[in-house]
Amino acid sequence: MPTRGPADGEVPTAARPRAHPGHQPGAGELLELVRSGRATTRGALQEVTGLSRATVGQRLGRLFRAGWVREGAGGPVESPLGGRPAIRLEFDETHAVVLAAALETRHARAALLTLGGEILAERSGPLAVEDGPDAVLDALGGHFGELLRETGRPASTVCGIGLAVPGPVDTGTGRVVQPPIMPGWDGYDIRGRLRGAFAVHTDATGTRPAPIDAADLSAGAADLSALPVLVDNDANLMAYGEQHTHYPHCSAFALVKVSTGIGAGVVVDGSVYRGIDGGAGDIGHIRVPEGADALCRCGSYGCLAAVASGRAVARRLTEAGVPAASGSDVRALLEAGNPTALGFARDAGRHVGEVLATVVTLLNPGVLMIAGDLAGTAFLTGVRELLYQRALPRSTAHLDVVTSRLGDRAALIGAGTLVVEHLYAPERAEERLAALGA
Repeated sequence: MPTRGPADGEVPTAARPRAHPGHQPGAGELLELVRSGRATTRGALQEVTGLSRATVGQRLGRLFRAGWVREGAGGPVESPLGGRPAIRLEFDETHAVVLAAALETRHARAALLTLGGEILAERSGPLAVEDGPDAVLDALGGHFGELLRETGRPASTVCGIGLAVPGPVDTGTGRVVQPPIMPGWDGYDIRGRLRGAFAVHTDATGTRPAPIDAADLSAGAADLSALPVLVDNDANLMAYGEQHTHYPHCSAFALVKVSTGIGAGVVVDGSVYRGIDGGAGDIGHIRVPEGADALCRCGSYGCLAAVASGRAVARRLTEAGVPAASGSDVRALLEAGNPTALGFARDAGRHVGEVLATVVTLLNPGVLMIAGDLAGTAFLTGVRELLYQRALPRSTAHLDVVTSRLGDRAALIGAGTLVVEHLYAPERAEERLAALGA
């Protein structure tokens, strides 16, 4: 259960000034205190940072000029002797918007979000990653243009783009690395292409030029060359979105996505754990005894994904006379209550639960979330059955095993949140304020 946060304007113990000889907190650090709710009045900022009233006023002046912070309604009177209520400081979530997209193997979603994670407009529909990055990223650029026109917002209000993809990502470069189910994407410059497609589809006339080729995209990207584009694995971003939205006080959070493939995202102390090169959480390729003869899309035999993913369940269903081609087909059968699909989903859950017993023992998370096409009652029953049977009681004593709360929007919200947290982190905020001349 989440712990109670500090009252308005109250300075929590964890936010007391820390000893940094000679360090003067900048505007970016004050912004972080306001955004997190740890200090929401001028007096609280002075107490937390140790800065003088004049210096706090100067730092806040930069944030006011940038339009990032505003004054809200007065909070409770801080003195027992009465007086004027303290003016509450708020992060202004209306000064910019974020674009986000989530790719699956055969489907994509795109959305325009506020800085607070509210979805203002959304598009979804078929889009196959196997069609290659050129076609897919151009289509996403088209969706982004439609979203801006629908809401009447100019491209200049977009502060960044977030993209979730179904493969391992080197977040330093934004490129996918040897993705098993994304042919043609390995090492591709996703950031540059998506930035260019966005520029082309949001030209001044609001029309979509045709045809679009690489030269068009390069030319279109010039005006938006500095626009941040962040790319990450879909399970990572689903975990990030769910944890930030519904479990902010959970310091160790794990999410397992079971759709056409299987992947996991881990959030530790509010940050995604990616490993040294983005490979953390790729549990779909852990070998399991039951899959010794099952060929995985990665080329190996015996992977968990080869026996327990949506694709694997779809194959079993087809062999049993119930046609299914993908995780989404399995999902439809599960929602319809097909008994064969329910039985196979429970079997798949047992396989995943056996692997998760090791994951839980290693990470000791407070929340283990099951998400994706198979994340229904039957699958969850199978997971719990093997997880609690194989894991040590000490590892599961304080564990909540739950299903997704954000549903199909988890990756979108996670991608948007990633952009916001990146852009308004203290050091990055200082750089942006300097570039704005604030």
